[in-house]
Amino acid sequence: MSIEISATQAKKQQYNFNKLQKRIRRSVGEAIQHYQMIEDGDKVMVCLSGGKDSYTLLDVLRYFQRIAPIRFELVAVNLDQKQPGFPEHILPEYLTAEGVDFRIIEEDTYSIVKEKVPAGKTTCSLCSRLRRGILYRVASELGATKIALGHHRDDLLETLMLNMFYGGKMKSMPPKLVSDNGKHVVIRPLVYCREKDIAKYSEHMQFPIIPCNLCGSQENLQRQTIKAMLQQWDRQFPGRIESMFSALRDVVPSHLADPELFDFKTIQATGESNPDGDQAFDHSTPTEFLNYRDEDDEDEADGNATGKHGVIRVLNLS
Repeated sequence: MSIEISATQAKKQQYNFNKLQKRIRRSVGEAIQHYQMIEDGDKVMVCLSGGKDSYTLLDVLRYFQRIAPIRFELVAVNLDQKQPGFPEHILPEYLTAEGVDFRIIEEDTYSIVKEKVPAGKTTCSLCSRLRRGILYRVASELGATKIALGHHRDDLLETLMLNMFYGGKMKSMPPKLVSDNGKHVVIRPLVYCREKDIAKYSEHMQFPIIPCNLCGSQENLQRQTIKAMLQQWDRQFPGRIESMFSALRDVVPSHLADPELFDFKTIQATGESNPDGDQAFDHSTPTEFLNYRDEDDEDEADGNATGKHGVIRVLNLS
């Protein structure tokens, strides 16, 4: 009897993982298509930190490299910043075993950061700037046409809230942009993926995770606060996070207040009906997410095949 139960549980676990894998692949495929992130002949430099996000990014891009109707190259790049205790053998061993083209770049930015940043202060900002400059240089040396980063949906929302609360800007991480030196196109193929999905996927795949706290610095406290707030909303108000992310993709400039984004000065009454006019200010009860159910998570909990995302669409990436 115990063997039969164990086999049933294993079957459910495999079913749930298959759904999760399809959901992540579909999300990445849609993002690539919506923003034309990868084109025929591209050489994509995948920035691999050793965390769950970048491992998942590389794994899914390798899948699309096999099945996409276009041809593109992948090269994984890790920056060894010489933090004490960094397990420098892990990534080369993993990438070699997987047959992935890779480069390990050794630059002692750790010493520079520790010298420049006072004790007790977060080192993340300076470390990030140094790392970005090195990766841009490496991209040029490799002839990479795209630089792929592992930021996901939750990162975009956290950045939006941080900029609104602390920076006074309505700004997030774009799915695709030109680098600040103007020489590279940066893409974020995981922008439609949920962090909790990536965490489950990474755990199942047993990626050899390298901790991100080797430098002794703590993540920005403000970002930690925003992350905790969003996670609490996700638990208490199912659908709110989905609604917020939808808002990032459905911006109405005429109903904000940026005179550089919309020409308010020349507005004139035309006497004709305007569906985007004053009625947009009527107070109404939002209904789209009131009855939201995270069917994918519920299916994973009970093993039922009732979810709405059971089949992945193989997207045309051309």
